[in-house]
Amino acid sequence: MFYRKKIAESKIGTAEIQAETLLDEARKAAEAHKKELLLEAKEESIKTKNEAEKEAKERRNELQRAEKRLIQKEEVLDRKSDAIEKKDEQLQKKLATVEAQRTEVTKLVEKKQLELERISGLTSEQAKAYLLSNIENEVKLESAMLIKDIESKAKLEADKRARDIVAGAIQRCAVDHVTETTVSVVTLPNDEMKGRIIGREGRNIRTLEALTGIDLIIDDTPEAVILSGFDPMRREIARIALEKLIIDGRVHPARIEEMVEKAKKEVEVMIREEGEAATFETGVHGVHPELIRLLGKMKFRTSYGQNALKHSIEVSHLCGLMAGELGADIAMAKRAGLLHDIGKSVDHDLEGTHVSIGVALCKKYREGELVINAVESHHGDVEPTNIISVITQAADAISASRPGARRETLESYIKRLQKLESIADEFNGVEKSFAIQAGRELRIIIIPEVVNDAELTLLAREVAKKIETELEYPGQIKVNLIRETRAIEYAK
Repeated sequence: MFYRKKIAESKIGTAEIQAETLLDEARKAAEAHKKELLLEAKEESIKTKNEAEKEAKERRNELQRAEKRLIQKEEVLDRKSDAIEKKDEQLQKKLATVEAQRTEVTKLVEKKQLELERISGLTSEQAKAYLLSNIENEVKLESAMLIKDIESKAKLEADKRARDIVAGAIQRCAVDHVTETTVSVVTLPNDEMKGRIIGREGRNIRTLEALTGIDLIIDDTPEAVILSGFDPMRREIARIALEKLIIDGRVHPARIEEMVEKAKKEVEVMIREEGEAATFETGVHGVHPELIRLLGKMKFRTSYGQNALKHSIEVSHLCGLMAGELGADIAMAKRAGLLHDIGKSVDHDLEGTHVSIGVALCKKYREGELVINAVESHHGDVEPTNIISVITQAADAISASRPGARRETLESYIKRLQKLESIADEFNGVEKSFAIQAGRELRIIIIPEVVNDAELTLLAREVAKKIETELEYPGQIKVNLIRETRAIEYAK
């Protein structure tokens, strides 16, 4: 027990010694760390102090520079202020001089005015009125001349613009021109059918002619019968009926009556379809069904050989194109163009001109006032009251006057081309001449051995002079002479 106690005490003593040792080491380490921290703090404080002193020094230097600049500016401002004061003094002196001169000038002007009044015998007010009167007259004259010049320029521009619009509409509108004839030809399967069509003692042909109002011409033409008549609708009915009889083979009066009735119904259906096709092609909608039927009937109506329905469709297209260029209502213009000749569909059956009949039809089927006026004025019977009527009138004239559109125009057109070529052919040295571009150019091929280059210009002038003397034509005709010399040799 005592031994254990001794061991314990010995251990305790040892532990105390170790503890003391550890405490001493810790104290020493703490002291060393403290010294290090103090050194670092001193170094940091010295560094901060140096930076602060450096920054303060820089600020002092900056302040000194700013102060120096301010002093320089003050000196500059002082100098400018002195200069301004001197200029102000000079200006005051000049103002005083100018004021004195103005007073003197005013006195001189008054004196001069009094002298002028004395010499002219007019007061200033009278002179002013006289001058204003003269100036007013001069201005009126100049303004009248200016107005006249502007009007002439406006007319020229308007004419040019109108020509451009019409030419553009014509170029953009392409409609077939078909010259209608007064006969139709029906092909027969064989010549034996001619006898059956004539019938016993001619009863069949008489029945067919009586029912259709068309003359049947049966001659030596092989396997063909000619239907002759001025009414295209009756001729179409006769053609359809005859073709049906040929297919059926039974040709007798009762059968002929039956086929003619069927043909009439087919033509009526065709009329309706043609009218609807015309409104569809032109884009005109909301037309009364009866007007559509009358439009279809115009397929079987001609004027100077020009098909009335094709003419109306072309006029409708032209109206739409010109209305688009002028900013007018395109739909209304097309409608007026399509219906402008609607009276021609029934003018054979009613009294009056196609214009008055067309107006009555448009009023009956509740067309608008614009369309009615366009129909009424397209031949100049009444004055047009709106731009749509003017456009319709122009489009109708364009369609009717196109070369080839109407038989009379076509004939005169061909004669003019032939006359042009014959004039050129009369001159010595002309090999061949061609009237091209609708008669706007005469192209002449020259024999190079007869006419040389020097004589070429003189010959062109002579041809042009003769054309001017002998022909009447719109616009101008280009005379184009072509002389070509070729040298040909063969290497053997």
